[in-house]
Amino acid sequence: MEKRKRTNALKDDENEDNIWWLVVQRGLAPSFISLSLFALLVRVAVSLHPYSGAGKPPKYGDFEAQRHWMEITLNLPASEWYRNSTANDLSYWGLDYPPLTAYQSYIHGLILRNFLPDSVSLQTSHGHESYLGKLLMRWTVLSSDVLMFFPAVFYFIVVYYSGSRTGCKNDWAWHVAMILLNPCLILIDHGHFQYNCISLGLTIGAVAAILSDKDLLACFLFSLALNHKQMSAYFAPAFFSYLLGKCLRRQNPLLEVLKLGFVVIGTFSIVWWPYLQSVEAFLQVLSRLAPFERGIYEDYVANFWCTSSLLIKWKRLFTIPSLKLLSLGATVSASLPSMVPQIWAPSKQGFLYGLLNSSLSFYLFSYQVHEKSILLPLLPASFLAIDEPFLFKWMMHYALLSMFPLMCRDELILPYISLSALFILLYHAPGGRKEKRDALSPSNLKSFVVVFLVLCSLVLHVVYFAVSPPEKYPFLFEAMIMLLCFSQFLFITGYTNIKQWMTLKDSALENKEKKHL
Repeated sequence: MEKRKRTNALKDDENEDNIWWLVVQRGLAPSFISLSLFALLVRVAVSLHPYSGAGKPPKYGDFEAQRHWMEITLNLPASEWYRNSTANDLSYWGLDYPPLTAYQSYIHGLILRNFLPDSVSLQTSHGHESYLGKLLMRWTVLSSDVLMFFPAVFYFIVVYYSGSRTGCKNDWAWHVAMILLNPCLILIDHGHFQYNCISLGLTIGAVAAILSDKDLLACFLFSLALNHKQMSAYFAPAFFSYLLGKCLRRQNPLLEVLKLGFVVIGTFSIVWWPYLQSVEAFLQVLSRLAPFERGIYEDYVANFWCTSSLLIKWKRLFTIPSLKLLSLGATVSASLPSMVPQIWAPSKQGFLYGLLNSSLSFYLFSYQVHEKSILLPLLPASFLAIDEPFLFKWMMHYALLSMFPLMCRDELILPYISLSALFILLYHAPGGRKEKRDALSPSNLKSFVVVFLVLCSLVLHVVYFAVSPPEKYPFLFEAMIMLLCFSQFLFITGYTNIKQWMTLKDSALENKEKKHL
């Protein structure tokens, strides 16, 4: 009895220092609501700051692009949304996302028109920046987060921690905080201004459906994600290989594949229905989704093409058709190593690594990658945060660094610093992380290398913000940031591919053990 009392007393002492233990005492749903309210408050605080293109005519920025799409979808028939005309000048923020984004713009446009018609009036509303207009626009992103992203995270957490992970209450509270308070996502959606929360929310729902063996639902949700933002294709190799591998192990593989195919084709057909009436209309939309004329990269994004362009002038040496083939070949080649083990022996843990590997492959090698595209690899990295905490922290650190020049242009330095600090505080809060399990933790690496790389990134922050670059090399500091981030993303890609192949060996050992039993 005395021993038990001592043990309980020790546990209570430990729990007093464990903020996550305090969070989870009232159960999953109340705790999730509490964390969600805090995450929502952080989003509101960030939304009080400037946005992309604020007060910068003639084209402004992403804020104006989203507002303009509401204007177009409200005032023109669906057949004219992607077509160049006097009423819809495609050179002025022409709609270049799939139809589901257009429908979302229409719904949000109805809200703006109800409260402030001038903010979405055809052509006369260009550059509209009234206080109420900005407030309504910010509200549409916040409501999208609450309706799409937050419920999807809840679904994922419930599924992920069912079964063998049921007892890890501290883990799931920390995990929820890591996903909901992702500084990169908050900065882009609620600072810079976009609606990534919708496509990412649909993807999270699809992942949770996979983990709960609801493959048809997963196909439906992921098809919606693809129809909201074509960048969701970053995850397509992982979904395809896992589901194909699973179908091949069923009694009637062809029937299983046909069922999944029917859901995908049916979903696409419903979303694209207004544009399936003619080949011309269909091709018009398709051409808008793949703007190859912009070149293989823009700005200083930390991927292969932009980084290697310091030595190889891709845009000068190769034509656009040649670059399309090169990027396609490189992306497929980089994705294949993560697809093969899933087709051979599909596993849920392998699927999560596959999501990270395929999205990194696209980020590093695909055509027309933006700084904001790092949000896609960060999502599966957050899924794996419990098993790979140091990997997640390391990737978040360099994802933030890769976005730093963009945040400077948008005048979002204060939210950038604040969210970075909040992430570090939550990550290191007592009781949340388990780096002892992590093969990538600093204890297993040369500590001085980790410290050196972190110092380099901190110095680059200060230099970029405080020092003027030489006139001969005006983008010198952007290039240095890009090089450092690219090297780390490449290292992470190699590590996670190895880890995925290790899950294949683990599943093979489990199968052998089951046979012996």
